[in-house]
Amino acid sequence: MHFVDAGPARSFANVTRYSTRLADWTFLFVAVFTVAYFLLTHEGLYALDDYFYSRYAHQVLTGTFQLAPDPEGLLHDPLKERPLIFGPVALCYALFGINIISTTLWPLLATLGCAGILWKLYRRDEPLVAATAMLLLGLHYFTLNLTNYLYPDNILMFWCLAGAATLLTGRHRPRNGVAWGVGFAVLSFAALLSKETITYYVPFYLAVLGCDAYRRKNGRFWLAAVGSGTALLAGYLAFYQIFTNDAFYRIHLIENTNNFLKEGNYLEGNHSALLARLTWQPFTFFLGIGLGPLLVLAGRALFPDNVPSEPDRQFWLGLGFSALAFYWLGSTSISQYNPITLLPRMTTPLLPPLALAAGFGLRQLLQTGRGLGLVGLLLLAGGGWLHNSLSVLYGGLGLCFVGLALALRWQRRPAWLQLGAPALVGCTLVVLAGSLALRPTYFMTKPSVSAHFAQERVIRRQLQAPARGVVFVDDYLIGNYDFYYGYRVPAGLQYRRYWARDSVRLAPGQRAWLLLNRSTLSNDELTRKLIRYSPDSVLSWFPRRHLLAHDGQVELYQVKLASQ
Repeated sequence: MHFVDAGPARSFANVTRYSTRLADWTFLFVAVFTVAYFLLTHEGLYALDDYFYSRYAHQVLTGTFQLAPDPEGLLHDPLKERPLIFGPVALCYALFGINIISTTLWPLLATLGCAGILWKLYRRDEPLVAATAMLLLGLHYFTLNLTNYLYPDNILMFWCLAGAATLLTGRHRPRNGVAWGVGFAVLSFAALLSKETITYYVPFYLAVLGCDAYRRKNGRFWLAAVGSGTALLAGYLAFYQIFTNDAFYRIHLIENTNNFLKEGNYLEGNHSALLARLTWQPFTFFLGIGLGPLLVLAGRALFPDNVPSEPDRQFWLGLGFSALAFYWLGSTSISQYNPITLLPRMTTPLLPPLALAAGFGLRQLLQTGRGLGLVGLLLLAGGGWLHNSLSVLYGGLGLCFVGLALALRWQRRPAWLQLGAPALVGCTLVVLAGSLALRPTYFMTKPSVSAHFAQERVIRRQLQAPARGVVFVDDYLIGNYDFYYGYRVPAGLQYRRYWARDSVRLAPGQRAWLLLNRSTLSNDELTRKLIRYSPDSVLSWFPRRHLLAHDGQVELYQVKLASQ
């Protein structure tokens, strides 16, 4: 692959037709793999968050959504303040009905949208960077995992990436500076309406603004961005003032939530763990969730190998590592210091800029060969330290880079093994894709842990009007059974916990059913926290039963109660 200097905005713009198709085929592969993972691993509603977002979407659809705050000023559901999570879902419900696929279609589209932005941004000028970033972001296990749930994280990631790409592109196009500036403000505001952690990007954005102001550059862009952003924020604060009598209601809500939970934070109830949280814990956390290759390759991009100035590489490095520092050291509260929780889904704003920086890092490795051995050894060391299933990812990539470093010392190596050769680039990306795809592919082959679709079929076929009576269910389903009816449960049906079996009295003409989901009752995550009984225990509580339906791990019985 041959590159030539193309000026300040793009340093390597002369790409071959093959290398351009490299980005195209990578995008197609990532898109197909993402959709396959979404369909093959879907577990239905799996937590309170996606259930609440789904309910809000239904309320928006039916015109029953309430804007009023908590009248007592107590702990209020902050999910209600994220309209760009559940608002688009209401549109999906209007188009496709209320079901689990339409519920989670928006996170899936946002995830695919991230890959699309990376493809569009660098397909022509930096196809290797685009391909690498799409693989590192799109095949990261937790990126894929979050497509299945109505969580804000991948949606926020889409808005963050779109806004950052607009900032980068708009500053290089002064003729349309006003339009790009307004677009940047609108996309950043959309991120704010999705989740508060758009603040990860604020320090870098302010630094870019300050740098441009000092150099007196991009004035029209920033005037449009700051002006339209100020107008949007003013309207936003006015909205809260009108409906809650508190313009800063959302900030106060976050502070109230932190105060409510302060016994578990790092300064009140867990101060002894603060030093570890600020030093080595984030490092081991990133290593343990599979981000080692991304961080090592992004680190390689810090060393430019004496190439001409590359503003794009510097932009993504600055954004990625400043957001990483904010995540590492930042706080969820203004009034008290409480570091952000080390959860994989909290890292999504970090991933796009770091993935692009890693793309530049891999390009430098394959163009110069410098650092291949060190990168490989670091990955091998990470795999050895983890000593778990992720060691396959680290070890495979580590061996690839170490082997490549040794092969490049061979004086009589074939043409395809030359630095920058298209075949070498393609083989390296295949190894990267294969290593990253191993873990999600494994989960695509595993049986369901919720049996959501089987349970949905049983409810749809057996527990509909005009049936009248009581359905006994587990402690997990009791919290979201109305979703299976599109939030319109037939008037003649009641759902009760298994524990209520001795207190239920049936009216004339009513029947009793037992709905048993063996997948739910054997789910490790639920049995550790919520469910304290086994399928055999449940069946022993209902000795007078008759099997009506059986679909996989889900069974429906008609039962007679002790009072009958």
